[in-house]
Amino acid sequence: MDKPTISVVTATFNRAHVIGDAMRSVQAQTWPHIEHVIQDGGSTDDTLAVIEATRTPSTRVISEPDTGIYDAINKGIANTTGDIVGLMHSDDFFAAPDVLSDVAHAFEDPAVDGVYGDLDYVAADNTDRIIRRWRSGQFAPSKLRQGWMPPHPTLYLRRRVFDNLGLYDTRFRIAADYDAMLRYLHQGQIKLAYIPKVMVKMRVGGESNRSLSKILKKSSEDYRAIRGNGVGGIGTLARKNLSKITQFF
Repeated sequence: MDKPTISVVTATFNRAHVIGDAMRSVQAQTWPHIEHVIQDGGSTDDTLAVIEATRTPSTRVISEPDTGIYDAINKGIANTTGDIVGLMHSDDFFAAPDVLSDVAHAFEDPAVDGVYGDLDYVAADNTDRIIRRWRSGQFAPSKLRQGWMPPHPTLYLRRRVFDNLGLYDTRFRIAADYDAMLRYLHQGQIKLAYIPKVMVKMRVGGESNRSLSKILKKSSEDYRAIRGNGVGGIGTLARKNLSKITQFF
């Protein structure tokens, strides 16, 4: 693992207007050992044409039907070959070219199972404008009952985490990432390393916050994940949601 291969998984469907940015962001990384797996759900717009025009030899593309974003992510992870696996959503991009170099260096400690950092939410029409700043801070197990979680798009895990603790539970339609992180951190007790810098910029308008009904569904799924993983109850959910307020200031 002196020079580990980092696999970046992008699950996409009809995202022609942003997929090129995500791909170029991965390609601009200075770490030389990167595999970018794009798991497309059978796009009917120009997504596949953009991918084909933008791909490099380190890009792997699979296009086939899936049952939703977490099924696509699971398929993408299954198609990776790297020692370390993380996600790059089609709306997201790296904040700097050295992010994956920082990730690789953090994994030089063989006891580290996962690495995460900070995230900025940016305006979809002007990615220089920051809407929210998510500053994670160091992880402690006690924080899980306070509703803490690492920003999912910044999280990179050793393959053994998925092998030992499973992939994303597709019974969750919006909050499978939160459920998985609680499973890894609380039940699996994996060791995390924190990179205190913005790793990823995310365009606002994701699946979980597009409408009031989506917000309510996400809260319902969050609560199910909290209870199912034994990390608290309604108080944990309330603190999780309230913690977002400070990100706007």
